Amino acid sequence: MALNVKAIGSFHIGGGPVTLTGLPPRRLVLTQGMGVREFPQDGDFESGQMYAQYVRLERPRAKYPLLMWHGGGMTGATWETKPDGDPGWQSWFLHAGHDVFVSDAVERGRAGWSRFPEIYPEEPHFRSKQESWSLFRFGPPGSYPSRAGWPDGLFPLGNFDQFAKQVVPRWACNDASTQAAYDALIREVGPSVVMTHSQSGAFGFTAALHAPDLVRAVVTIEPSGCPDPDTVNLSALRSVPHLLVLGDHITGDRFWETIVLRINRYMDALRAAGCTADVLDLPAMGIRGNSHFPMMDRNSDQVAALVQDWMQRQGLMQ
Repeated sequence: MALNVKAIGSFHIGGGPVTLTGLPPRRLVLTQGMGVREFPQDGDFESGQMYAQYVRLERPRAKYPLLMWHGGGMTGATWETKPDGDPGWQSWFLHAGHDVFVSDAVERGRAGWSRFPEIYPEEPHFRSKQESWSLFRFGPPGSYPSRAGWPDGLFPLGNFDQFAKQVVPRWACNDASTQAAYDALIREVGPSVVMTHSQSGAFGFTAALHAPDLVRAVVTIEPSGCPDPDTVNLSALRSVPHLLVLGDHITGDRFWETIVLRINRYMDALRAAGCTADVLDLPAMGIRGNSHFPMMDRNSDQVAALVQDWMQRQGLMQ
């Protein structure tokens, strides 16, 4: 089905100026055939910004734009073309009638880096392919050397190396600037639905608390963190429905079991405060084999349709 697109564009938002002094100049050759030049390292810079790309439809059927936020060590590529070359959720939800904003968070992708340790106080973490394999539940524990996935696994393992090309450095010291940039994005876009994955789950939960008048719903795909429900006012979220989506092979994985216990406690607290807090536990529904990346799995369209049905029931479509 063809898309009638009104506008495609992008912008940076958040962050602010930083001035560095006292750094020694560097002598570099930055262009082939050019001689050595001396470049000062002092100066004024921008830091703490994020990048957002938008596609707006001529006649959206969704009431609000859909903001897609990626996880740790990833970029907005999470939502775009899948590692196997099939269209991702950006395309799926555009065809379902949503204006879609895909972002690269602070320090990721087209948001750009800042110097460290002068601005970022520590060096980045570079996620290995071994870490990705086990953390994202692409196969049983210890299966990376053989690349033998789960018998019912739905991640396209033949494209695992292509997936690994998406992985970028991440810093453990930038949560405050990242949250500030996400909050600024919501203020810029206005009323919207936030869709998060993994690390950005905590940012999405917090963004709703910061702007319950602007965040019209939160769809969180396997979030890895959340606020402490004992320290926040969840009653402000009574008009902000939340949906949690969980994949397979969590049971028996102590790391993910601990995370899900914490997330379920937050969802229980939302319900106790009078909020809508629904769960799509895919294996409990008979949908087996999803990884930590259901938007990249072979049944990604099926999972997207379940999310779309939920948004329809919440009155988020025209």
